Amino acid sequence: MIDRPPPTLTVRGRSIAIRLFEVSVVEGPDRGKRAVSRGDELTIGTSPGNDLELTDAGVSRHHCAIRTTERGLELRDLASTNGTLLGDCEVARVVLRGAARLRLGSTVVAVELLDREIDEPLADDPRYGDLVGASPAMRRLYPMIQRCAEATATVLIEGETGTGKELVAESIHRASSRRHGPFVVVDCGALPRTLIESELFGHVRGAFTGADRDRAGALVGAAGGSVLLDEIGELPLALQPVLLRALENRTVRPIGGARHQPIDVRILAATHRDLRIEVNRKRFRADLYYRLHVLRIELPPLRKRPGDIAVLAEHFWRTFRPDAAPPAELIAELIAQPWPGNVRELRNAVERAAASAAPPAAPRPAQSYVEAKAQAIDDWERGWVEQLLAAHHGNLSRAARAARMGRSHLRQLARRHLPAGEPDSDPDDAT
Repeated sequence: MIDRPPPTLTVRGRSIAIRLFEVSVVEGPDRGKRAVSRGDELTIGTSPGNDLELTDAGVSRHHCAIRTTERGLELRDLASTNGTLLGDCEVARVVLRGAARLRLGSTVVAVELLDREIDEPLADDPRYGDLVGASPAMRRLYPMIQRCAEATATVLIEGETGTGKELVAESIHRASSRRHGPFVVVDCGALPRTLIESELFGHVRGAFTGADRDRAGALVGAAGGSVLLDEIGELPLALQPVLLRALENRTVRPIGGARHQPIDVRILAATHRDLRIEVNRKRFRADLYYRLHVLRIELPPLRKRPGDIAVLAEHFWRTFRPDAAPPAELIAELIAQPWPGNVRELRNAVERAAASAAPPAAPRPAQSYVEAKAQAIDDWERGWVEQLLAAHHGNLSRAARAARMGRSHLRQLARRHLPAGEPDSDPDDAT
């Protein structure tokens, strides 16, 4: 077998070329079975939906994934029970530079690069909705978002914390046929079980302590629009079959209610977890995963698109300081940082820098320089939060969308600066 050069994701004008590869079973009960990649990732496991579906009892539902990258084929084990072996080594993540053989259970799979490529389009515009990025990784994403917007199926949006999953969901909604309907976000990771159940399905008066009136949940109240199930991987296991039935039957029964109500919403789901791993660990139902994973978008972390750091930093700076251009030394310093918190962390850093560059409040005589600087930033931040919430009548969701920031971040700022005035709920999300 002749080793070929590592595959690349090659930018060619308005498209990106993806090298294809083949996996074939050379030992085990499925000998002779093979699959060719159809995009930049191929999955192997026993569950339906894998590109190479095996019957070997020693292979996990979602055993491993192989992805084309600029450096080669990246192999990643998905927390399988028996592991993925390359030679005598069990690997969690490794880059294959050429042909290789992998052992999964009692199965041996051969991986080989092909002399074939597929092209995916790149957008010309460095923006899509509120998303900003001129890198190939982002310009490749924009046509995917548009295709998802034109479809009606459920979309699963994956990406590390801070990559902008909620912005992608809202962009899909705004470009879809449901754009005139409501866009409602239910944060599955921030609420206790009873509140999540009520947020999703609603409740009738007297269903539990504090339920003094009927309330329509998001799946009913957002009729004609879209619902984002944010951090769906945090949804309690006991509620997952209830959500699955609602999505399949297109009806819900409020807590304490006797009748089912029809729903007319499009479901978008977001998670920072790999739900395939959660399925293997029995923390997420496989049937719900497949119901959500109809269309899929994966956001790249900021470290994989460093060319966007300067573009994003300037965009955020002008949001906070429209009267001045960002200092060149600030941009240079930001480019040199690793940004494990992704775009959200970068935005916060630019916000702090913009605040400290604003005319400071007069320091108290006993204050040090550090204390005076912290006071100026704190005063500016408090005033900004007050004005933002006032402009949106205390509605946290509306305010967060207007500020183009996550609701959880705005909630933290409100708790820090306005503990007495923090909104308890979002009226929009209940209607």
